[in-house]
Amino acid sequence: MDRRWLAFIVLCLGDLMIVLDSTVVNVALPTIRSALGFSEASLAWVVNSYLLTFGGFLLLGGRLADLYGQRRLFLIGLSVFVAASLACGLAGSAVVLVAARAVQGLGGAVVSAVALSLITNLFPEPAERVRAMGYFGFVMAAGGSVGVLLGGLLTDAFDWHWIFLINVPIGAAVFAAAARLLAADDSARTGGKLDFAGAITVTTALLLAIYAIVGGNEVGWTSFQTLSMLGAGAALLLAFIVIESRVAAPLMPLHLFRSRNVSVSNVVGVLWAAGMFAWFFLSALYMQSVLGYSPLHVGLAFLPANIIMGAFSYKLSAIVVNRFGIRTPLVAGLVIAAFGLALFAMVPVGGAFMLHVLPGMTLLGIGAGVAFNPILLAAMNDVAPEQSGLASGVVNTSFMMGGALGLAVLASLAAARSQFLTAAGAETTVALHGGYQVAFALGAALTLAAGLLSLTLHDSRPAASAPH
Repeated sequence: MDRRWLAFIVLCLGDLMIVLDSTVVNVALPTIRSALGFSEASLAWVVNSYLLTFGGFLLLGGRLADLYGQRRLFLIGLSVFVAASLACGLAGSAVVLVAARAVQGLGGAVVSAVALSLITNLFPEPAERVRAMGYFGFVMAAGGSVGVLLGGLLTDAFDWHWIFLINVPIGAAVFAAAARLLAADDSARTGGKLDFAGAITVTTALLLAIYAIVGGNEVGWTSFQTLSMLGAGAALLLAFIVIESRVAAPLMPLHLFRSRNVSVSNVVGVLWAAGMFAWFFLSALYMQSVLGYSPLHVGLAFLPANIIMGAFSYKLSAIVVNRFGIRTPLVAGLVIAAFGLALFAMVPVGGAFMLHVLPGMTLLGIGAGVAFNPILLAAMNDVAPEQSGLASGVVNTSFMMGGALGLAVLASLAAARSQFLTAAGAETTVALHGGYQVAFALGAALTLAAGLLSLTLHDSRPAASAPH
């Protein structure tokens, strides 16, 4: 086999572990809440602490790799991720778990940024890149499928600690393979300036904003704490933009956004991730808290969507992109996913899996599988080849930040609606169901908006063949 494809397999395995970890935790959230004493709203921090550091350091991870060597940074990021996974598995308190999850996100950001950059550099030809991204999408979807099923199996058979401890042997195997197969770094490229100020300001801004949103239900949306944190977050975000416009080596070069496709794909990524991440988080809780599923049953319930997503991203998405371009499949995929979320918003309290859950799962699997490949290509195909890794890092940052913000907002709205219904005399199950319905409906609206916005993309059609 071509050495490039062997390296590609190693990079996919590294990212597979990151994706697996982001989905495996969803199934175990109710168990973690009971074991460590999380509140309904603060439970989102188990996911958000990971998403925030992951999104906040994706760009910095990519920049560090450009300056100090991609192979070196990949191995360092992998080591940090595995060590943090061990800390998560041994955590005995909510604070330790959230802190370890944040460190996990940092390691995962470096691994993911370097993997994407290496993949885009390995396959500069448009048709080969489409093929590689199709396989990459399949592996990521497979990670989601394995994650939810593995989370259910481990939580049922052992306990929630093992959903994190499982990363240790997987990470060790990936490290050994990467150390052997990835080419040595070019020492002539090392050295340069780092935009630490940009990384600190944008990450702190989003941390403050997410903390304010998550705590809004408990301390009040018009309280001094909530308003001051939102204001400080906005000020730091503005400072980040100013820094990026002035520093010699910006973390996020603003000139990239002169390209319509880069700008639009990033906004689309924020909107889509806001709906999808919240759905993943809340639907796992919904199936356990409202429908009474066990963790294993939740894992099995997600399996059809993830298998469909993997199958579509593996073959069909690349074929469609090569034939019809980027815009049409992206719009179609997002609209299909929006309808899937809308179906979830209409599931009754006593919903049956085959009649009420599976149809929405199926549409979400098809929509996400079709749209994943085009949104990455939309960001990368409109920039010079030497900036494709940066462009892919920017759109992945948008995904993570959109996911974190969307999850915080939708989880808080769901909790607020549930509290209102409880105060009005509704039973606990009915109140929880009402909160989840609001969140799913808003997620559907955000995803539909992303699909409509995708109509403004400049279309491009990579030449050549469908993947083999």
